[in-house]
Amino acid sequence: MIRWKRCAMNDQAHLELENVSYAYGEGKDRLQILSNANLVVGKAEMVALVAPSGAGKSTLLHLCGLLERPRHGEIRISGLATGALSDRVRTLMRRSAVGFVYQFHHLLPEFSALENVAIPQMIAGSSLGAARKRARELLEMLGVGARASHRPAELSGGEQQRVAIARAAANFPKIILADEPTGNLDPQTSTMVFEALLGLVREHQSSALIATHDHDLARRADRVLTLRDAGLVAIEL
Repeated sequence: MIRWKRCAMNDQAHLELENVSYAYGEGKDRLQILSNANLVVGKAEMVALVAPSGAGKSTLLHLCGLLERPRHGEIRISGLATGALSDRVRTLMRRSAVGFVYQFHHLLPEFSALENVAIPQMIAGSSLGAARKRARELLEMLGVGARASHRPAELSGGEQQRVAIARAAANFPKIILADEPTGNLDPQTSTMVFEALLGLVREHQSSALIATHDHDLARRADRVLTLRDAGLVAIEL
């Protein structure tokens, strides 16, 4: 197992961006998404990201989740600078420290809800028994414990998304990144799913960044940001 040394700049944050820049293309076709952007997301804090489609919300989440590398600047996870890390170490960090939730749940259709939550833990090295125990605890916490044996096709949209949140939280991630996690749900179910996600962030002391078009849900977050002139700007909704 590869271990990395933590050198914290901010002991109250799991996610930090320092002067991060990112662009698509070159020359006259260059599209600047971020330019010297800075962000600190504290422990147990949820930050909502609200911006029009195409503004770069998903790109920002990919950068924070180590799926992309910035052109300039540094991204720190629990104080560790990630820019110079090898792809292998970044993959291991992503597996252990980051939980992703997407608009579509992406559950494995041939497995039950409990198995979908247990599998990422087993990949990370947990025993079958420990993984199943943790999975059941999470499903109960999110109000879908009674559906643990059901496959995704047998679950409602809201239940599927709560299972997806449980899967994202299964390995106790330091960071939770969610890209329109309630985009396919009705307002009542959206509120239920968002509150479940917020509860896990508080419970696990994670740092969460949530991209959403839903202003009502964004107001429930601790802060709201938008992308403006290739920078991250705090706004009031």
